[in-house]
Amino acid sequence: MPKPPERRPSRTVSESAHETSALMMPLDENARGHVFGGVVLAMMDKAAAVCAIRHARTSCVTVSVDRVDFREPILVGDLVHMKASVNFVGRTSMEIGIRIEAENMLLGTRRHTNSCYVTYVALDRDGKPTEVPALVLETDADKRRSDAGRERRRRRVEERADERAKLDEVSGKKAK
Repeated sequence: MPKPPERRPSRTVSESAHETSALMMPLDENARGHVFGGVVLAMMDKAAAVCAIRHARTSCVTVSVDRVDFREPILVGDLVHMKASVNFVGRTSMEIGIRIEAENMLLGTRRHTNSCYVTYVALDRDGKPTEVPALVLETDADKRRSDAGRERRRRRVEERADERAKLDEVSGKKAK
């Protein structure tokens, strides 16, 4: 008798969520007295990577970062908080949502400065994409974020197909 297929493991959003903070120092400063955007992007990618690796329990690589708008400057002396959670999982990929806040510790105030979505693919020991655990949605917010993530993924896949078709047209190949 054939063995039944193994059930795909699953994890909750809260099991892989990650929060981290860092104090912004003079080495993080640009010529305008604000924190370099690249410093914030690197912190964001690291926080999201921790979240993705926690979920997948294997190596993960960044494959895309959705639009990043710097809503407000982050200043030297601010404590920057990164909050990362898995929004949506496909077969081998995960969308991680990041919320970035800057805290003025002297005033005790926080400002929401950025949010974005980062997509990661899980890799096996040979560097090939590998299946990730399913995502257990426990709250209404989890469900809402997952539905929105599914829609963003649909649009990203559609945009990539359009880009490939345009490149094929330019190079004289037939679109697949």
